[in-house]
Amino acid sequence: MGKDQRVLFHTTVFGPIHSRRLGTSLGINLSPNDGKVCSFDCLYCEAGYNAQGAGTTGFPSPQSVREQLQQKLQKMKEEGENLDVITFSGNGEPTLHPEFPDILEDVLTLRNEYFPEAKVSVLTNSTKIFTPAVAEALKKADNNILKLDSAIEETMQLVDRPNSPGFTVDKVVESLKQFEGTGIIQTMILRGEHGGKKIDNTTPEEIRALINAYKTIRPKEIMIYSLDRTTPEENLVKVEKEELLEIAKKIEHDTGIPVRV
Repeated sequence: MGKDQRVLFHTTVFGPIHSRRLGTSLGINLSPNDGKVCSFDCLYCEAGYNAQGAGTTGFPSPQSVREQLQQKLQKMKEEGENLDVITFSGNGEPTLHPEFPDILEDVLTLRNEYFPEAKVSVLTNSTKIFTPAVAEALKKADNNILKLDSAIEETMQLVDRPNSPGFTVDKVVESLKQFEGTGIIQTMILRGEHGGKKIDNTTPEEIRALINAYKTIRPKEIMIYSLDRTTPEENLVKVEKEELLEIAKKIEHDTGIPVRV
């Protein structure tokens, strides 16, 4: 993917974005506004590969996040707008921000003040859940959405490309158990190839491994999805909704856990 095809967010607070699935959503980007900071280097990341660098602006300060969000919420309130969700996402992994727990507390406080019915969601790749302060903070979010793209080590390493050699499927599945009944597991379903290696986490072996992992973790919900935008690795293929629905039906049947597509 060419550098100009990256989808970077150049502000800390962005939106509101209106979508059929989420309703009216505000995003919070805790990564630099001109680069990417992530503990994965996923083949499908719309923000591009980590090789682009972290930029020059650095992490936003908690004060800056708080002030920008308050201004946005106040303006939306004054203009009579609705708000359904505030989502931590952006140009990388939000829990890498060294003050993520404090920032989440600020966001929850502002949400309660301006739009108490809105949900606070965090999209995380699960790499920081081994840090107790981060794990406890995530438990306070309304929607703690945790990534598990494959329960087979080789596939996870090929697709997600974690920075830490100590990050393994076995370790993350074991740690994800702490969110039993509260967490939401999100899985990217895709096919393709990278570096001459085939990628396909729709095979019976892959789905069976995911089902076993979901049974171990026992989240309150599972979300499966596929490609929606241009990806850094060009040889990836979107799995269409009809097939996703069939996969979801099997997972739900075998685990008893609700699956959203």
